[in-house]
Amino acid sequence: MSTFPSDLQIAQAAPIRHIKEIAASIGISNDDLEYYGKYKAKLPLKLIDPEKVKQHHLVLVTAITPTPYGEGKTTMSVGLTDGLNRVGRRAMAVLREPSLGPVFGIKGGAAGGGYAQVIPMEDINLHFTGDFSAVEKANNLLAALIDNNLQNKKGSLGLDPRQVVWKRVMDMNDRALRNILIGLGGTNNGIPREDGFNITPASEIMAILCMSESIADLKQRLGNIFVGKTFEGKPVFARDLKAVGAMAALLKDAIKPNLVQTLEGNPAILHGGPFASIAQGTNTILATRMGLSLSEYVVTEAGFAADLGAEKFFDIKCQSAGLRPEAVVLVTTIKALRHHGGAKKEELQSADPTKVVMGLPNLEKHMENIRKFGITPIVCINWFPTDSAEEIRVVETFCQQQGVQAIVCKAFAEGSAGAEDLAKAVVEMVESGRNDFKPLYKWDWPIEQKIETIAKEIYGADGVDYSVKAKANLKTLKELGMEKLPVCMAKTPKSLSDNERKLGRPTDFVVTVREFEFASGAGFLIPILGEMMRMPGLPNTPAAEQIDLTDDGRIIGLF
Repeated sequence: MSTFPSDLQIAQAAPIRHIKEIAASIGISNDDLEYYGKYKAKLPLKLIDPEKVKQHHLVLVTAITPTPYGEGKTTMSVGLTDGLNRVGRRAMAVLREPSLGPVFGIKGGAAGGGYAQVIPMEDINLHFTGDFSAVEKANNLLAALIDNNLQNKKGSLGLDPRQVVWKRVMDMNDRALRNILIGLGGTNNGIPREDGFNITPASEIMAILCMSESIADLKQRLGNIFVGKTFEGKPVFARDLKAVGAMAALLKDAIKPNLVQTLEGNPAILHGGPFASIAQGTNTILATRMGLSLSEYVVTEAGFAADLGAEKFFDIKCQSAGLRPEAVVLVTTIKALRHHGGAKKEELQSADPTKVVMGLPNLEKHMENIRKFGITPIVCINWFPTDSAEEIRVVETFCQQQGVQAIVCKAFAEGSAGAEDLAKAVVEMVESGRNDFKPLYKWDWPIEQKIETIAKEIYGADGVDYSVKAKANLKTLKELGMEKLPVCMAKTPKSLSDNERKLGRPTDFVVTVREFEFASGAGFLIPILGEMMRMPGLPNTPAAEQIDLTDDGRIIGLF
């Protein structure tokens, strides 16, 4: 019995076309490409056509509450894109860029898998075109300017070191940097104070990059970043530190979407990379508009499950950018249903229809949630060889009873051929015009009402509690005039609740807002629920231990 090749082996063995050929296939001239080698290119913002954006079709791929290893949203997104092209539709995948945290941690890369990948896979999963580095540098430049202002009397804004809320970032899982002391070692080293690091996808700069609609909008949002208060209680913003111009200069190229290709030679745009557990979890508005300008169908993805990425996609990104998704694909795996049905880690690979039945309430809740936005989802069963026919029938029958179509997708093993049925279902859904997107809440509602609506309607909570710190943050938010902003909940992705141990469809629980982060530049508020942290740690056995470089310069062990 032959062994199925690894994702990296498949990617390295695949033929890859020069990026100018991919660009030509969607009507982009060579002169409009900014080359990053032979297989990657930046696209100028002038290619965005507002009229075509309105005419073309946006499809969201989301998922049920995942296992720690993810359920294959990116794989299904790429497979669906190839499948749509296979059935005669001009389609493009528009996705996020991977973070090095998961690449070297537990989850691995984010370029898809099997025969449904975007390439060059190694470049995409590592440094790519430098966008993450630019975000990191812009973020940390602001941090340096803050500490420089604290140190110097000339031009001092009177910032109170105890009330600085801006943190440094790096794109790596490193729990030791969550809480640190800086400025130690004498007067030449700055003002001693407590500080900390977030991971780069959690930076407000990343959120701003993803929400910006132009360079002018980018600069305005950068200037609106709230960094802290003076000793007199006056708010201080990045514009007060004269940081905007230099930060924007660092992001000059990062604001431009990146063009790559799928294994089957179809166009794909990768741009931005916020996590859905701690940020908005979707690619940039500019990339989505670029894709809709260049193709008939855009397949995009929102991070983690529908309670996180999809909710934020609908309520933040779509409302902000005026986007109207016409179809939603809800990815599930039999393994995840076993997991929510109580299967232990060592049992996840073994067929167990009873456990699948017990896990169905999680799928049911996510279907209900998507319908609250005016859209009937299409359930995509991401097929694995360990899935039994009986287990698949259980899911198909259940979805049919709920009035939802369930389709087995074998894109991982078969590429576009394995996604053809899913592609046809998406086309039928879009062309039927049955869906009528609507957001869950209005931005001008009170902050507490917006949070309670998400907690009760999407998570299934009975209510919301606020810590003393969160109540103080709420007062500050209202004083700063931020009440009309949407909310971007930071919550564990492992449960519908804020307790990662509550699997399936939890009931009889209250979520706790521990504190708020102020993302006034990005244009939303971040309530942090429970023990959620914005700097992950590495697992006991990091994926980094398997990655190496051969003597002939070939990367191995990346997945």
